[in-house]
Amino acid sequence: MNQEPIYRTIRRLEIRTRRLVDTLLQGDYRSVFKGRGMEFREVREYQPGDDVRDLDWNVTARMGHPYVKQFNEERELVIMLVVDGSGSCGFGTRDQLKSELASQFCASILFSALRGNDRAGLLLFSDKVERYIPPGKGSRHILRILRELLTYDSRGKQTQMGRALHLAGRLLKQRNIIFLISDFLGQDIARELAHLRRKHDVIGVHLLDQWEQELPDLGLVLLEDPETGMQLEVDTGDPGVRSLFEKAASERRLAAAAQLREAGVDMISLSTGSDFVIPLLHFFRVRERRKR
Repeated sequence: MNQEPIYRTIRRLEIRTRRLVDTLLQGDYRSVFKGRGMEFREVREYQPGDDVRDLDWNVTARMGHPYVKQFNEERELVIMLVVDGSGSCGFGTRDQLKSELASQFCASILFSALRGNDRAGLLLFSDKVERYIPPGKGSRHILRILRELLTYDSRGKQTQMGRALHLAGRLLKQRNIIFLISDFLGQDIARELAHLRRKHDVIGVHLLDQWEQELPDLGLVLLEDPETGMQLEVDTGDPGVRSLFEKAASERRLAAAAQLREAGVDMISLSTGSDFVIPLLHFFRVRERRKR
């Protein structure tokens, strides 16, 4: 693919996400995430509502009543986009693929990082790690990540998310804000997520498509699994078939949500053909209320 169409695509993404980026930078984006680390400032007497994990036990023992440590927060954020590039994310209806939705979402986060002078990186995976770009900052770095997202041709069609999460845990030494962007189809990743969550702030971004949740009545259709190539002829005109399909899809959604919840990971659900701005802003507002 030549550079001119890519430049135009990136420019369209920037224009499309500019209002969202401005909204996020008005407070939501920076306020809901803690910085990379904490610099010790002083100790003071404990007050109701303080986190007991901040107790300074040495000073508390000397003074005879509780004291807590105070810190100055480092404000530079480090964002890592861990993106599913497997075959199933190349599916989509309503004029948008799940991979295109992922790129649009990533663009909003990347341009927010650029405007906030924060660092950002990319780990793109299928059943292997397809691309890894370490966190960096500046417009050239952000544009490089976007080009990779928009032009990659995945070598693997299947998904091994656990492998990607394990690698992220080994590569990322400092605290990162990790956006895990996937359709979460058939992945048992509770253990890897919990391990990653101990050090990093992990947010799951669940990519959904309407036709993966409910079958339209189109008569006999040939369905193909984009990861395995397995084909199955289905009578979508049969209400019983559509009901079973919807039940299975609901169970997959609930299983994915349960894994993230068990690991203490927040989740944003995005659907192809729908505006992702509302669920993203809702996520930031919920986080802001929780932090308060």
